[in-house]
Amino acid sequence: MTNTVFDPCELEQKVKAMYQSVAEDPHGEFHFEMGRALAERLGYTPAELDRVPLPSIESFAGVGHHFDLAGPNAGESVLDLGSGSGMDTFVAALRVGPQGQVVGVDMTDAQRAKAEHLRDAHGFPQVVYVRGYIEDVPQPDASVDVVISNGVINLSADKPAVFREAARLLRPGGRLAISDIVSERQLPDGIVCNATLWAACIGGAAQQDDYRGMIEEAGLRVVRMRDNPAYRFLSENARAACAKYGVKSVSVLAVKA
Repeated sequence: MTNTVFDPCELEQKVKAMYQSVAEDPHGEFHFEMGRALAERLGYTPAELDRVPLPSIESFAGVGHHFDLAGPNAGESVLDLGSGSGMDTFVAALRVGPQGQVVGVDMTDAQRAKAEHLRDAHGFPQVVYVRGYIEDVPQPDASVDVVISNGVINLSADKPAVFREAARLLRPGGRLAISDIVSERQLPDGIVCNATLWAACIGGAAQQDDYRGMIEEAGLRVVRMRDNPAYRFLSENARAACAKYGVKSVSVLAVKA
C-alpha cells in the first residue's frame, strides 16, 4: 500500500464541494454518471425505484448494487456510510419495513438537508440522518445488522479506520455490503496526491488486494467480491485511468464473526 501523504483538509473541502453540487445540481457535469438510468443498469429494480423519492434518484451517484448481498430483512437495522441524498436509505427502508431502522451518515450538509426533506415529504419515519464522518460514526457499538456504502469509502484517506468502524457498529453475524472503486494496479503518486481526482472517485482507489486486506484486518470475513462491469466513468481523464490502472467498481460482502 502507498504511504503517500497529502492535505486531508483540502480533500475534505473538495469532496464537500463536489457532493454539494451533486445534491443541488444533479444535472451538472461530473466525472461520473448519476440518476435512474445508472441505478437500473447497476441492478436496482424499477419497481423499487418507483417507490423512492425522485430527487434522491436524480442525485444518486453510486457505483454498484449490493442489496442482493446485504439482504436486509424486515425489522432489521441498517446504517449507510455516506448516505448522500438518501436513495439507498430509502431502498433500505423499503426492505426493513416500518419496524426496522435505517441510519444515514454523511458529512455534507446539503446532502443531509435534501435527504431529510425527502424523508419527511414522502413518509419514511424509520430513517434517521446523522452528521458525521465515516471514519468516526457517532453511533453505539454493535448497534446494527447491516452496514452499507456506495461509492464513498474510496473518498476516505483512512480506509482502515472506515472498516474498523463498520466492524465496531455491526452486531455479531452482521453484514457489510458495499460497492466501491478499486484499482487492479497501484495508482502512482501523481494521481494519489491529486485531491481533485480523489473527489472524483479516482485518486482514492485502493489496489483491490490491499482493499480486501483492510476489510479482513478490521475483523470481517470477506464472503464475496465481484466486479461491476456496468459501471463506467464519463470523463476522458477518468476513462484513461481505468484503462491504464484497472480502476473499476466492485461490490463486496463481508460478515462479522
